[in-house]
Parts: sequence; C-alpha cells; structure tokens
Amino acid sequence: MNNDFLMKPQNHTTCCSSEDSISNHIHVDGDGHNHVQSSGPSLFRLFLPAIISFALLLLGLAFDNGWLPHPPFFGGWVRFIGYAAAYVPVGGPVILEMLQAFRKKEIFSEFTLMVIATLGAFFIGEYPEGVAVMLFYTVGENLQGMAVRRAKGNIKALLDQRPDEVTLIEQGSPRTIKAKQARIGQTLQLKPGEKLALDGELVSDRAAFNTAALTGESKPDTKIMGDTVLAGMINLNTVAQVRITAAYNDSKLSKIIALVQDATSQKAPTELFIRKFAKVYTPIVVLLALLITALPALFVADYMFTDWLYRALVFLVISCPCALVISIPLGYFGGIGAASRHGILFKGSNFLDTLATIQQVVMDKTGTLTKGVFTVQDIFISEEFDRDEVLAWTNALERNSTHPVATAIHDYAGPVDEALRLEEIEEIAGYGLRAMLDGKELLVGNFKLLDRFGVKYDVSIGNTAQTLVAVGYSGQFAGYLTIADEIKPDATKAIRELKALGVTPTMLSGDRTTVVREVADSLNISQAYGDLLPEDKAEKIKEMKASNCRIAFVGDGVNDAPVVALSDVGIAMGGLGSDATIETADVVIQDDMPSKIPVAIRIGRATRRIVWQNITMAFVVKAVVLILGAGGLANMWEAVFADVGVALIAIGNAIRIQRMHF
Repeated sequence: MNNDFLMKPQNHTTCCSSEDSISNHIHVDGDGHNHVQSSGPSLFRLFLPAIISFALLLLGLAFDNGWLPHPPFFGGWVRFIGYAAAYVPVGGPVILEMLQAFRKKEIFSEFTLMVIATLGAFFIGEYPEGVAVMLFYTVGENLQGMAVRRAKGNIKALLDQRPDEVTLIEQGSPRTIKAKQARIGQTLQLKPGEKLALDGELVSDRAAFNTAALTGESKPDTKIMGDTVLAGMINLNTVAQVRITAAYNDSKLSKIIALVQDATSQKAPTELFIRKFAKVYTPIVVLLALLITALPALFVADYMFTDWLYRALVFLVISCPCALVISIPLGYFGGIGAASRHGILFKGSNFLDTLATIQQVVMDKTGTLTKGVFTVQDIFISEEFDRDEVLAWTNALERNSTHPVATAIHDYAGPVDEALRLEEIEEIAGYGLRAMLDGKELLVGNFKLLDRFGVKYDVSIGNTAQTLVAVGYSGQFAGYLTIADEIKPDATKAIRELKALGVTPTMLSGDRTTVVREVADSLNISQAYGDLLPEDKAEKIKEMKASNCRIAFVGDGVNDAPVVALSDVGIAMGGLGSDATIETADVVIQDDMPSKIPVAIRIGRATRRIVWQNITMAFVVKAVVLILGAGGLANMWEAVFADVGVALIAIGNAIRIQRMHF
C-alpha cells in the first residue's frame, strides 16, 4: 500500500503488486550502516492534494444542490471541467502509478481498478461520485500509510541504537570521531547515559549497563573488567572505558538488525496465499465487472447500459483487495516487532505461524533449563594415580572443548600445564575427548566413553544426581570429578506457562538419567530422557513427530543441529555472544531466559489470530457489498466507504499486537 504516493508517485509500489512494501523502509548502505528512511512528508504536504480536491468538490456540490446560488455558467463543459479540476490532484498520481505498473506488466493493480471506476463514473456523467471515490481512496491510502509508519516505529528504536560519534581515549586525552571510523583495539570512553556504538571489552573495573536493545530486559546488568559489552548497551552510572573488539559493521546489533530486516522477506504461508490470491482475484473481478455490464443485455428487457455500467463500477471499487494485501503482512511485521521488544528474534513470519501451532516443546537441559555454569564439587582419584597429575591431564585436554563443563574444570584447576604435549586430539560427540599423552591414550568424558574404549571401573555411579566427568589413562580408570549445575530462576515459570498454553514440555539430555530425572522432577516435567547421544535425540524427535505432533526444539542451536533440523521450529538460547546460534536457529532468545519460550508462542498465536480476523472480516464485508453493488442496492459512495473502512479497520487491528502484553 502506498504511504505517500500523492507526493512521489515515481518511488512507490502498489499494495497489490509489491513484494516488500512493508519492509522496504529498511536498507543497508554501502558501508553497512543501517538506516531508517524518512517517515514520509509532513501531514500538510501529504494531504494538500486531497484538501484542494475536497474544496473544489464541495464547491461543485454546493452549486449542484443549491447550497450556493447556481451560476448560469455552471453547466455542460464548464461543470465537467470544474469536477475534472477537483479530480486531477488526487487522480493524476494514481493514473501515473497505473501507467508505471503497466510498464512492469502489472495490468491488474489497485490503481487500474480505481482509475477504471472513477473515469467510468465521469463517462456516465456521475462527476461528483467519480471525484469522491478517488478522494476518499486517496485519504484512506494516506491514513493507512500513517498507520504503517506508526507500526514500523515500534521497532525503529532497535534500528537506531548506535550513536554516530564516539569518544576515543588516545594518550590520555579524549577525541571525538565518527563511530564507523573507530578501529579494533582502540579505547572508547562512555559517559553515564551514553550508548555504546561498537562491541568491546570493558577496561574499567566495573560498570552497569541497560541491555534492553539486545535482550528486551531493561534491568541493569553489572559488568566487570574483561567482560564483553555490546553495541546498543547504555552506560548507566559511571564513566567507563571499553576496548573495541569488533568493527562497526560486525557488531552483534548489526546482526540483529539484519535479522529483523531479513525476517520480513521470509513469508508465512498465509501471506504467500493472499499474494497469489490477489494476482488471480483482481483480473477475475475485472472480468466479472465486464459481464455485469454486458450480460444483462441478453436477458433484461429494459436494459440500460449506463445503469449496469454504474453497477459494474461500484463492483470494481469494493473489489480492491488492499485490506488483505497490506494488513496481513503488517500483522506479521507487528508480531516480529513485538517479539524483538521482548528479546526474541524471529527469522521470518513463517515461524510465527508455525510456533502458534506447536504442541510440544522439547528442551535441552544444560544452558536451556539450567544456567550451564558448572562448578567442580569433588574429585575421586584411583589409588594408582596422583590427584594433581590427573587434574592437570584433565585440564589440558578439556581446554580443547567449549562445553561449560570444560570451563568449570579450567576455573577449578587454573592455568594449563604447557609442558604436557597432547597429540591426536579428537572430540567424540556425546562421549567426550580423546588424545595421546606420552604415547598412551587419555580419555576425559562421561562413563560411556570409558565403556566404549573398554576401560574397566569399579565405582557405583547410579545414585548421584551430579554431572560426572570420568578420566581414563593407558587403559586404566584414573578417577572422576563431580560437577554441579543450577536450575535457572525462571525455568519453573516457563514450564508452568507452557502447560497453561496446552503445550507439553519434554526434556532431552546427554547427561545421566539420574541427573536429568532430578531436574525434571524439580520442574514438574513428566517426560524427560537422559543418556542420549545426538543421534538418540534425533530418534526421539522422530518418534514424537510420528504421532503427527508439531514440535519446537530449544537448545544451543549448534551442537544439536540434527535435532533442530528435524523439529518444526528450532529455538536457540542465543545469549549475548553466540553468533553461531543466530545463524542456526529459526528463533533466537537473546537473554537465555526459558520463560521467553511461552512468550514467543503467545506472540505467534496472537499474530495468527489477528491475521485470520482480518481475512474473515475483509472477505465477509466485501462479499456482502459486492453482492449489493452487483444487484444495484449499493452506490459508489457506499462502496468507497466500505473499501476504505475495511482497510483501515484491518490495519488498526493488525497494529494492535504492538500494544498487547505477553
């Protein structure tokens, strides 16, 4: 739908033919900088042609209806020219748009319908109605454009987070430069209340940041020296210094902006259907209008061409499908914007649709329902081995893993002994790590890893609810470490709300069944499975899908790639630093809070409900008025009011999702 086609007809596309009329306000320039295009002309400039047309129309009606003394010259060609002058300010740009559409081989656009209808009204002498139809159509278009811009404004804050300039500290002195000129390794100074323009590492001892631009949560997040801070964060209390670690175009916020931009190009099935429907529907309507005009001549005894042509013109006015073509994409765009405000990123409106129908949410344990921040609790070493030596081996091998367990071991053991020379290092998915040390095999992982390589052990591990890391060396059992994780504070709320939505929560984990069962019991999850390798998780998903169950899988989006691929929607706990997750998943929860999973489902359902409300309303109203128009019971005034009114109501309903609480 055109937002301001009256002012710049050469720059716009029709609602019936544009592929990206909702999303084309976002663009990325040559230097990667994201911009928001102007929100449109001023109200006066936007409505000036309509004001002129309305004034001339009122003057003509005043002469015609005796509201003013009827001048003797206002008749015949003078009357025609008077109403034509009222028509040109609003009809001229629409005719230009129609001709431009013709050059693109888009014959049956909304502009074609409106031009045929209004010029047809002039042909049969209904000048006031011809002007009024085009006038109200134009006003309706502009009001709809304003509604669209208002809806877009709700995600504009996400697109405008970074300042254009930054303050560098060089040799102890501040210097202001353009943000995109800053380089990796330079140090920025942030005053209280300032936004960070680039990703970096905190140099100051401590600082508090508002992270709402990235997570949807405005509560302060305290960072200490060495912590990662990201573009879009707002420094709250003290002057802070940040060392730049990523170029302006490579910041996390740039990726989020690109994700929101790309999301509008991934269409939901409903959008695709309506778009195809409009391309078929419009030429059919034109054909039916021709039949309404000509066919009665064969059956009606007192057939009058002008009467049946008028009915056909009314039929054309009400038939414009713009209420559907603009309000449906706008509804999905609103859903994506509402989700982004909650720190939830959808990669396309199709995933909003799918998530609305999810029946089962399958979750990984570590990092999804638990914090994934492990701490070493105890170490048990076989008599044949030295405790410090085994711990050094384990630390040296685990440095090759990014798993949170490896981080816990490194935090406990301290710096790696660089004298240890590990060779042939390999990671065995679902088991652990293997390497050669001094010509002998070193194994660090779960007890299934020891079983796989035939290492015997005589310890009982069945009753502990902690994560165990077993160590084997030279074919012998060297010992094991117990490591504890912690359930996320909002995990219980997430499970409770999923059940309230009628969604079944399920937990899958590669951790031991005892550990998984304890976590599941504390969260009131009845379906939980442990001791699963990646291929086992995939088989579980296949079993669930075999019962025609629509499934969303929630995990880290990388290690569980096979499961994400099998699920209907892959949801990643992205965190603030996980670039790979954003690339992999269909939906990204930026702050790692499981309670955002039911929020995402509610947003999906609300979006779907609003879209179908608009479809139903538009079809019902248009069907009724089309029938009345074809039967001669509705005139052109009623037709244009019905068309514009339906479109505005549908758009108002579509942007309502922006004000909803989830």
